[in-house]
Amino acid sequence: MIAHDPNLVLRLAEGEADIRACQRLRYRVFVEELGGDGPMVDHAARLEADAHDPDYDHLMLIDRRRQEPDHVIGVYRLRPGAGEAGPGYYCAGEYDLGKLTGSGRRLLELGRSCLDPEFRGGSAMYLMWQGLAGYIQERGIEILFGVASFQGTNVEEMAPALSLLHHRHLAPAELRVRALDASYQKMDLISEADINRREAMAQVPALMKAYLRLGGFVGEGAFIDRPFNTTDVCLILDISRMDPKSRALYMAAS
Repeated sequence: MIAHDPNLVLRLAEGEADIRACQRLRYRVFVEELGGDGPMVDHAARLEADAHDPDYDHLMLIDRRRQEPDHVIGVYRLRPGAGEAGPGYYCAGEYDLGKLTGSGRRLLELGRSCLDPEFRGGSAMYLMWQGLAGYIQERGIEILFGVASFQGTNVEEMAPALSLLHHRHLAPAELRVRALDASYQKMDLISEADINRREAMAQVPALMKAYLRLGGFVGEGAFIDRPFNTTDVCLILDISRMDPKSRALYMAAS
C-alpha cells in the first residue's frame, strides 16, 4: 500500500488561475525540461498553453506546502464525449479518429500528463490515477485514448521500441486510428524476429508501459511533432477489453 501524503490535494481546476497554474507546471516539464515549444507558449510568463485548454477539464494535484502559482505538481488534461465543440480533440491534429468517434461509445481523451520531477516515483502518480479512475466511473467512460510521446524525433534511435509496439500492441482493426499523412512515420522498422525485447521495452516511456500493462493498444503509425520535439503514438484503452483483475484493481483505486 502506498502511503498517502496529507499535503497533496487532488481536484479539478475551477477557474482561470487554476488553469494557469497547470500551464506553469507544463512549462517546467514540457518546455524547460524536455525542450518543447508551440505557438501559444508564453516564455515570459512561463506558461505552456494551447487552443484546446478552455475546452478541457484539468485534473490537478496540489502540494499545499508550495506557494502559488507553483503549487501544482501533477496535471492530467481530460475531455469526455464526442468533442464537437471548439477546436475538437487534440489528437485529431495528429490522428484520424474516425474509428473512435464513430463507435458510438463514451470516449475520454487524456493528455498533457506530467509530474514535477520531485514527485516522480512516489505516491503522487498513484493519487493521479485514483482521481482519473473516479472521473471515468462518474462519467461512464468506455474508451480512453491520447497521444503519448517519445522524447526527440530521431526515429532510428527509437526503432526497437516503435517496432515492438507495432508488432505486439497494435490496436484491433475496429479501434485502429491512423497517424495523419502530413507527419506519418511507419513503426514497422524492424522485423519482429529481430527485436531485442528487453532493449525495446527499456526505451518505452513509463506512462506508456503502464497503459500497455492494463491492456492498452497503439494506433497505426507514429506522428513526428517537431515543434514539441517528440515522436507521438496514440494509446487506446478499451475498458471492456481489460483483464478483469486489472480492471477491478484500477477501478477500486477510486
